[in-house]
Amino acid sequence: MFVQIPIRTSHFLNLNLAFSLIFFYVLLDSHKSSAQGFQTSLNDYQIPPNLSSLHFYLITVDVGDQVWDNFGHTALRIYDEDSNTDVVFNWGTFDASGGVLDFSWNFFKGIMDYRLTTSTPSQEFSLYSAQRRTVWQDKINLTNPQKRRLYQRLLWNLEPSNTTYDYQYFFNNCTTRIRDYLDESLDSGLSSQFYEMTELSFRDHVRAHYESIGLVGISLDILMNSDIDRQISEWEEMFLPLKFRERLLQIESDVAENGERKMLLSDSQLIAEFAPPTVVTDPYRFTFYILTLPVAFLFLMIRKIPQIYYATRSHVGLRFPKLNYRLLAILGGVTSIFSGIYGLLMLGSWFISGHTDTHHNVNLLVFWPTDIFGLIVAGGWFFSCRAWPTNHNTEPFINYYLFAHIVAMLIYAVIGLFGLSEQQVDGIVYSVLLGFLSFTILIWIVGFEPSKPRNVLS
Repeated sequence: MFVQIPIRTSHFLNLNLAFSLIFFYVLLDSHKSSAQGFQTSLNDYQIPPNLSSLHFYLITVDVGDQVWDNFGHTALRIYDEDSNTDVVFNWGTFDASGGVLDFSWNFFKGIMDYRLTTSTPSQEFSLYSAQRRTVWQDKINLTNPQKRRLYQRLLWNLEPSNTTYDYQYFFNNCTTRIRDYLDESLDSGLSSQFYEMTELSFRDHVRAHYESIGLVGISLDILMNSDIDRQISEWEEMFLPLKFRERLLQIESDVAENGERKMLLSDSQLIAEFAPPTVVTDPYRFTFYILTLPVAFLFLMIRKIPQIYYATRSHVGLRFPKLNYRLLAILGGVTSIFSGIYGLLMLGSWFISGHTDTHHNVNLLVFWPTDIFGLIVAGGWFFSCRAWPTNHNTEPFINYYLFAHIVAMLIYAVIGLFGLSEQQVDGIVYSVLLGFLSFTILIWIVGFEPSKPRNVLS
């Protein structure tokens, strides 16, 4: 069963935050081709006899407060006065009948089939009003030949073999489908005008649109690689619904009235108006404080352990162990989960997923998939309220692991501070790395008990 819901709606099965992260992580495949291979001949499709009675409207939906609707939505409305038919074309429909797990796995592998569906304007507007999202409607002024071409393209798209398309977030989504169809009907009248380069990248837009959902914003920043850090053109920037509408409002149409050409968009209507989501907090600033302050406190709690007769090096621990080792455990559990999951997603996608925006990610120097096993150690700290015991087999491994982790983070810091990578890592370097590095050094000092020398009798 196909569910007819616009892309990124609150009706998306009420998925939890974890799935939402996966959802957006796999969406960001910015380097697949956007070419659609459109048919060149559409004359076989029947059109209304009176094209003057046919009216096209651009429907633009503002951002929402959910993970999946933070970029907005675009649809196309067609009204025929003669037949009194009124239809909204929506390219944001996907098949979720297989369940959450199947849907997530297909996302991760890069298999994401979206499709075109139709509905009535009242159905569409009611949905967006329920989501408290602002909606604009603009009439698209087209000549009759342009209407003919666009209408025939839509009839072609409604063919069962053509309704499904390979969704690619930056290059082939609900907005770019309308952009490309409209450009086709205008004989490249859009692409020929919007070819200049902007000063922004895809990453800049992702950061800006996810300021209101801090955890998702910082997660996407970690999961995406350098492929989305290049400057993009005005044409590419129109993957965003509001940017698309903004640019269409700037250009003239080929329709003349009283000797003057009309603008391409006119008769603007505000269908519904709501306040956009607000920024709750800066995710990087929040991460900086939540990591560095507890770590700094625990460094102040370090004390020397008096019974060190068997130790090969100084043995230190934490004052008030029942409190502080549990605090260490909480920090360790959180960092293990996030570092391990981020690492697993980046590394796993490199070998499994068709989404290239998470491949060859320099952030793998910091976020290791193996960190997920730190949950076991964190559990030991929490319940025993003491350092994790080691033996002659585990102690060298732990020392080598933590040393390698620290070296990798220092290399990452050098890469970020001196701009040695095309990937933007400034936010992570200045807000995440210090706390993560300090925590790793902390647990190396107080998190593990040294093993007994082999010559000591039990």
